Amino acid sequence: MMPAEWMAPLAAFLVCWMLLSWLLQRGRLPMDHPNERSLHITPTPRIGGLGIMAGVGVAAVWLAEAGLLQAALPVVLAAFALAAVSVLDDVRGLPVALRFLAHFVAAVACLLALGLTGWALLAGTLAVVWMTNLYNFMDGSDGLAGGMAAIGFGALALAALLGDAAGLAAFCAAIAAAALAFLRFNFPPARVFMGDAGSIPLGFLAAALGILGAMQGVWPWLFPLLVFSPFIVDASVTLIRRGLRGEKVWQAHRSHYYQRVVLLGATHRQLALAAYALMLTAAALAFALLLYLQYTAWLLILSAAIYLLIILVIDWRWHRIPE
Repeated sequence: MMPAEWMAPLAAFLVCWMLLSWLLQRGRLPMDHPNERSLHITPTPRIGGLGIMAGVGVAAVWLAEAGLLQAALPVVLAAFALAAVSVLDDVRGLPVALRFLAHFVAAVACLLALGLTGWALLAGTLAVVWMTNLYNFMDGSDGLAGGMAAIGFGALALAALLGDAAGLAAFCAAIAAAALAFLRFNFPPARVFMGDAGSIPLGFLAAALGILGAMQGVWPWLFPLLVFSPFIVDASVTLIRRGLRGEKVWQAHRSHYYQRVVLLGATHRQLALAAYALMLTAAALAFALLLYLQYTAWLLILSAAIYLLIILVIDWRWHRIPE
């Protein structure tokens, strides 16, 4: 193993940890104020994404200098372009249309550079833009999005290592390491939130690196979908149901299933630990799919059954609340 392959995740962890420690000692930070979507009740700094992306950036430079990041370079550049736009959004606030335009431009430019064309480019763009925003939708409870990043990208790193994709493995491990450092400050009770500067590029990276690994034959395309399915299922089912009820899906709300769990009485810590168990289960099922492709249909049925059971239980509890 080359030094850059194991030093890059360590550097990402340390840079994120030190930067967030320093920033939290400063005054006048961008704050996340409670609104109709929020589960928190006190203003909290939303600078966690700066630490995560700084750590990932240092790791990316390290790996690029070692010649381990050529294939992923379009993904890295697009992710940091989105991070820059998202920092502006965190600090000043940007129109929704402008943010969506940036997401689409980044997705198209990245996937074109990776070699996608035609219908594959269209489908890939929609998937990347959806995952980019989905991650932002699900960043609403202490420890949740950071845990998904640590477990999800950790699973991608292990799969890439098993698939002899050293550069991809090291980069995914660096993202997971930066997320772990962020969790030091975000695990309930959170001292800092991720903000769009973290959730937007992380969602983009989850989708774009998933596509890159599938194109390189490192994993089947279902693997990253299953790894990140705890977020994908919650956000997708919630927004589809809101749309069917005629609600404005782009407006802030508190009807995600993870939000309902807290509103039903669970603490942020209880939710985070339960979510980590679900994320690890999803990752285990993804590795079962990776190792036993002949059982793909059965593994997908099992995954669907788990999510259906969780949805039905939460819905049942929710509808028992007195009017």
